[in-house]
Amino acid sequence: MKKKITKAEQLKQLQEEEEKRLKEEEEARLKSEKEEQERLEKQRIEKEKWQQLEKKDLQRRPEELEELYSLEECFPKAEKLKQDTRSLSQWKHYIQCDGSPDPSIPQEMNTFISLWKEETNQTFETVIKKSKLVLQLIEKLKLMLLETPTYNLRDKNIIQYEGSILELQELLHLKFNIATEILLRQASTLADLDTGNMEKIIQDENVTLYVWANLKKNPRYKSVKFSNTQIGFEIPKILATSDVALRLLHTHYDHITPLHAVRAPLVPLVPLVPCVPAGAELSKREVKSTTEAVGQEDQEVYKPQERGSVFIQEGEIKAEEQNDPEVQMTSVKKESKATEVELEMKLLSESVAEAQLDLIKNAPEKPEVSENKEVDLCQFTILGGVYHLDILELPPQCKPVKGWMMVEILKEGLQKFTYPPEITEDFDTENAFPPIEVTLQVHEKVTFFEEPVVARWNAQGKYWQTDGISGVYYTPEERLISFSLETFGPITLMQDTHINMPYQSWELRPLDENKVLLTVTTVFTEIQIQIQENLCMLSSVKIKDKEHSSALEGKWMTPIPFISALKETGLNIFPTAYSHFYVVINNKVPLVEMKAYRQMALLSSAFAFGWSKWNTLCNSTNVVFKVREHLSDEHTETPNWELYMFSGDRAWRLKIEEESESFSEALGEKTEFHSTLFHMVKDFASKEAIEKVRRSSCQFIDSVCYLLLSTRVLSYS
Repeated sequence: MKKKITKAEQLKQLQEEEEKRLKEEEEARLKSEKEEQERLEKQRIEKEKWQQLEKKDLQRRPEELEELYSLEECFPKAEKLKQDTRSLSQWKHYIQCDGSPDPSIPQEMNTFISLWKEETNQTFETVIKKSKLVLQLIEKLKLMLLETPTYNLRDKNIIQYEGSILELQELLHLKFNIATEILLRQASTLADLDTGNMEKIIQDENVTLYVWANLKKNPRYKSVKFSNTQIGFEIPKILATSDVALRLLHTHYDHITPLHAVRAPLVPLVPLVPCVPAGAELSKREVKSTTEAVGQEDQEVYKPQERGSVFIQEGEIKAEEQNDPEVQMTSVKKESKATEVELEMKLLSESVAEAQLDLIKNAPEKPEVSENKEVDLCQFTILGGVYHLDILELPPQCKPVKGWMMVEILKEGLQKFTYPPEITEDFDTENAFPPIEVTLQVHEKVTFFEEPVVARWNAQGKYWQTDGISGVYYTPEERLISFSLETFGPITLMQDTHINMPYQSWELRPLDENKVLLTVTTVFTEIQIQIQENLCMLSSVKIKDKEHSSALEGKWMTPIPFISALKETGLNIFPTAYSHFYVVINNKVPLVEMKAYRQMALLSSAFAFGWSKWNTLCNSTNVVFKVREHLSDEHTETPNWELYMFSGDRAWRLKIEEESESFSEALGEKTEFHSTLFHMVKDFASKEAIEKVRRSSCQFIDSVCYLLLSTRVLSYS
């Protein structure tokens, strides 16, 4: 039988439990206080260590920035080489004497255009042959607008070049129209024996012509399909019984869209340094006026805080000069001893850095689109050229008369047949003018990741629009697209400019001396670009993990033409100033981003860089990426990556790893702060790697930097 507990025993038991509870609470409190004290002590130690490292970093900053300044002299040297190359190409053209005009000389261009206007009765084949030179001239003019520094490209030059481009484009299309008229005059002599109608296909690398002339006017012949192709039209009865010709002129280029205001991407306005003999001194007035004219406005905009890139260093010096007259006088005296070349390189270095910063600036406002159906050309890109679809009135045919061929030549030239006609009262049915079904072949050199957007040209409003087009059907395997058109005119296919943005990952890896591989992985594709010296090449393209052949593979080009060529094929990984309006991006402060690309390019010959998921979690004033030394081309399954954070004026190795559970800016063990990325990696780099970095070619570093600035991997990944 269980013994009954007395009240005294119950009270004693409760007291013991209470004492035990109080004891446990006290122990927990003491433990918590101890842990808090330990945490605070740890924080204090870490803070002291952080402050000591910051102090140490500040002490050696002038020395590190001076060394970085020395390394970054490669950028103005590369720009000087570009200037020399441009001058040399003009001289080579002059001594070549091949009869082609120099597009930079207006007199030669005017003479060329005038002489070509006087040439008459040219066949389509003759015009195509001439068009090769014309297209080359147009490309040269566009390249001059893109590559020429603005201090050599004044407003009158821009007006001249764009005027020449427009005149060549209009004249070329006029010549194609005249050649089409000459061809259609002979339609009866070229008629097909089976159908009685004329069909002609003329193909070239830049232009493809499809012409069908309705000679028999058979009302049952409504399906027009060109031989050995799937290209054709489904025409209504009114066209099947009319004296008309259908023309599809596929120009593999776009001469319809108006020229945008093209701005030189490299080197903004810099006054030319007066020509001074070697060893001579510039006057105080000349030096002061030159230096003040260059940087005053830009210093107000950027307000640099520390030395590093050349223009930042100059800004700091000038700020001190404004406050201290003695320093200003001393500075002027020192600069007055500089030679013309030294001063020119200094100004050029500042200009290059500012131009690089300008490349990654975001536009403050989204471009306006006036009409609902107007295509926003900042959001969509034209691919594969323009399909000029025309219904033409059949001109009078050649007739044999006593051994001669007689033909009536109309004074007004080639005339378009209006469909549907402006006056439709004489026609009974409502469906007398149905939309015309068209089937086109997509250009073989173009890559579409989704169904193309079909747009037609509005000649009055001078824009592309999507209305008036229905029943779009795309078969990617056969590269055919079909749709119905209410009226004929220029048609083009478009793709979302930002279909490959944002990127999923990226990597920059050394391959050899002055040679790297840039890999950008997107939702649809993986693009690999080789950069060697001042040239770029598309190394490979993978779509859905399968190799995809491209016409650009294996072709070396300088960066600007290379980027244009990639865009034209649909492989666009190059954001514009407006891209942030269409893509959710990991926006970074432009100055920080620019400095990161410059220093990554300096190190790229011996160090690999890669995407880090933590870059999206740090704020806009910092960037995070993976870094590792890479001296051999051997691929390892588990590369030894380290995470680095860079704020533009400070770099440090992070304690966390890519696989860590949470983000922390904590400094890695046994590491320090440095003012530059170069000195940060130098702490752990081999002697061989640093030597390789120091002997990198200036053109190679400049090209790598330009590709990084153009892809903006730190903001668009």
